Amino acid sequence: MTNTPEIKIAIVGVSRDCFPAALTKRRLDALMGACGKQKVNAFACGTIVENETDALAALEEAKRGGANAAVIYLGNFGPEAPLAIFAQRFNGPVMACAAAEESGKDLINGRGDAFCGLLNASYNFGLRNLTVMIPEKPVGLPAQLAKEIARFAVVAKIVVGVRSLKVFAFGPRPHDFFACNAPIKALYDMGVEVMENSELDLYELFRNAPAETDSSVKAIAADMARELGRGNAYPDLLPKLARYESALMTFMERNMGSRSYAVFANKCWPAFEKAFEFVPCYINSRLAGRGIPVACEVDIYGAVSEYMAQLAADHPATLLDINNTVPADMTPKSLKLYGASVGDLFMGFHCGNTSSKCMKNCSMKFQLIMNRLMEDPRKKPNITRGTLEGTIKPGDVTVFRVQGRAEGGASAYAAQGRVLDIDPQTFGGTGVFAIPEFARFYRHVLVGKRFPHHCAVSFAHTGGVLFDALKLLGVKDVDVPLSAGVRYPQENPFA
Repeated sequence: MTNTPEIKIAIVGVSRDCFPAALTKRRLDALMGACGKQKVNAFACGTIVENETDALAALEEAKRGGANAAVIYLGNFGPEAPLAIFAQRFNGPVMACAAAEESGKDLINGRGDAFCGLLNASYNFGLRNLTVMIPEKPVGLPAQLAKEIARFAVVAKIVVGVRSLKVFAFGPRPHDFFACNAPIKALYDMGVEVMENSELDLYELFRNAPAETDSSVKAIAADMARELGRGNAYPDLLPKLARYESALMTFMERNMGSRSYAVFANKCWPAFEKAFEFVPCYINSRLAGRGIPVACEVDIYGAVSEYMAQLAADHPATLLDINNTVPADMTPKSLKLYGASVGDLFMGFHCGNTSSKCMKNCSMKFQLIMNRLMEDPRKKPNITRGTLEGTIKPGDVTVFRVQGRAEGGASAYAAQGRVLDIDPQTFGGTGVFAIPEFARFYRHVLVGKRFPHHCAVSFAHTGGVLFDALKLLGVKDVDVPLSAGVRYPQENPFA
């Protein structure tokens, strides 16, 4: 996918001056070998950091090597101030980990005491107000730590992407959809840039785009036809949709400015259809399939959430309504296999913005709800055509959202589950989701903490890396479903 950062990790070994630096060097070499087996894109800094001067030298090595993420490796006890200075001055996400002792046969000159040293390191990070990723199991042998570093590479990809991201927003939020409108200060705190534009700006872009007869627009329309295949219900509409896609991509290329990556949050109804004479859903799905999410209803936080979900899975994500309950006559008998009850099911739905790469089956249709509102249902649809509808593919998913709070700051949630292989028997891009303990989570987190109806969907179990990335981005209020019997803070104990 395009629009995605490539992560290169500098691994810097550190050594306290009263321990042999050769011990760190030997252990660092073993760690690099294990990272190679994990196919981690990483290199070791030649300088073993024992003092502040070494920290500056290692920083310069990391910069020359093109690193945008770093791992501080305590091969022995480690000097807490110099290693914290490295973390403080490094321009990118940082992880810290430490070496375990290898054998009871070498606990004199071969004992490193890094288990102890990591305590002092974490204290020094705190003194400097640094947020450094420390894994759940931060002390280990090379094979164990290499897996943690591989996981950190995914976390770092999310952090680097968000800190270099620009949101292009077009239009005000639709009437009565104020839930998608939240203070954007929290996005700036995370490092995101926001460029807000009007619906008229979007219409002018479309009007000034190359004509439908232009070769570049014809090429886009031909690609659409290939993607849709038998689902190409409205071939006459493709040139107009292609022109709109061309306009968005040209705008993105010309307005990246200081940023490397971008997403959109665009107005899509009700005035859109009357001006553009189509719905933009299919274009939103195509851009999402290339790694450029386009959030519906000017949902700026939804666009950022979808981008993070995409980076976490290295796969296109989508943005859905947590929409409706699942009737009892559709409930599978084997539901217990998924750790969920009937109350933990819901249908995730949106008009037609989900990439074909995330669908079990799909075809172009018209937007039924908007058709009711805008067109005579007795006639063939016209201005409400352009959705991509079908069944979302079954498999592991994570529903996720980061959201600015009305009172300031940001909150987030992540919940892992599965899309079931069930025909939703309805319209739109829809799937039946089973999330263990979702019923209580819905009431006490989504409703209780006033999250909006949109959620990003990551097509893998990515809650762990999203959780760690949020912490590095400064979002401390993160909720996950609690196990049965564990009460949410505001849950009625007598209910």
